[in-house]
Amino acid sequence: MRIIVTSNYEELGQLTSDYLFGLMLSKQNRMNLAITAGKTPEAVYKYLVPKVKEKDYLNHVHYYNFDEIPHKVTKTAGITRRDLNQLFFIPANIPTGQIHPLDENNYLNQDERLANDGGLDAILLGIGADGHYCGNLPDTTSFEDFTSRIECDERIKNRIKVHFAKAEDIPDYYVTMGPRSIMSAKRLVLIANGTRKAKIMKEFIHGKITPEIPASILKMHPDLTVIMDEEAASL
Repeated sequence: MRIIVTSNYEELGQLTSDYLFGLMLSKQNRMNLAITAGKTPEAVYKYLVPKVKEKDYLNHVHYYNFDEIPHKVTKTAGITRRDLNQLFFIPANIPTGQIHPLDENNYLNQDERLANDGGLDAILLGIGADGHYCGNLPDTTSFEDFTSRIECDERIKNRIKVHFAKAEDIPDYYVTMGPRSIMSAKRLVLIANGTRKAKIMKEFIHGKITPEIPASILKMHPDLTVIMDEEAASL
């Protein structure tokens, strides 16, 4: 595990975008990259978008999402795909042929599809204040899980209700790549910012590997880079 501490959130975004862009340029044949939605990567995409927008020499880069909360009512793109569209795919004008969505209709074939595509070269991950990553929550998924469907109990529905206008719109399940699927990627990049993430980053780096902190298993990966700002590293 390599740990990089940046002076602030903007530097985190710039450094992470440079790292990902370098990976893209390092390959001439197909590169497969899974990226995260949410608040933490906003600065990453701010700097990455102008680097990749309408660059023909990056046509070999293919993008994947690693989890999805389906939209129960509209049956349109799920919450993750919607956010990635807004944050990155649309502003960067990424061709649809280079975007390979994971959703509730194809999750059973996700791991096989990735294997047939050559596997993921890298995954950009965030970490929750409770130690979750992707859709792998404490007491919800096992370290042995591949990509799977997770049923939403009231606890989980309460977590994701912020994405929906009405309670009846909240789905009864979501899909996510599990720990074994994530760990099969060649490289992992974990980003964290802000004092809200300080406690979990201390536990992640110095604590034991336990299902109570799902992200702790990532420390077992042979090529993990952690990039966080000084606030997240403050403890």
